Amino acid sequence: MSEQQSLYDRLGGIYAIAGAVDILVDRLFANASVNANEGVHAHHGDPANAPGYKFLVTAWSVQAAGGPRCYPGMDMITAHETLEITDEQFDAVALEISSTLNFCGVPTPEHTEFMDIIESYRSEVVEQRPKVA
Repeated sequence: MSEQQSLYDRLGGIYAIAGAVDILVDRLFANASVNANEGVHAHHGDPANAPGYKFLVTAWSVQAAGGPRCYPGMDMITAHETLEITDEQFDAVALEISSTLNFCGVPTPEHTEFMDIIESYRSEVVEQRPKVA
């Protein structure tokens, strides 16, 4: 394997990423902690939204992993600004992502690299509340 390969390539490309996202989104739709936030539930909780949500998460993941630029959605700040996502809710989603990567047999280096990408978006996804003095 070339050390020049992108994470996208090392994850197996579009088919592998789409397969993992298919599993992930089903897990997210079933996760009570994630869906306890009414904003998040309305954002993606309706099963009728699953195909579109899977498409967006797949396209975002492909692009974030260094694959083709194909994500047509909003930037992460705009997409999440009205959802009032807490650190705990972000952690619940991150745990589902990590569990899905484990389930799909993603090797540790790629798993860690993808989770580092997820973590790098925390400040754009989690609602920033003023600190109480």
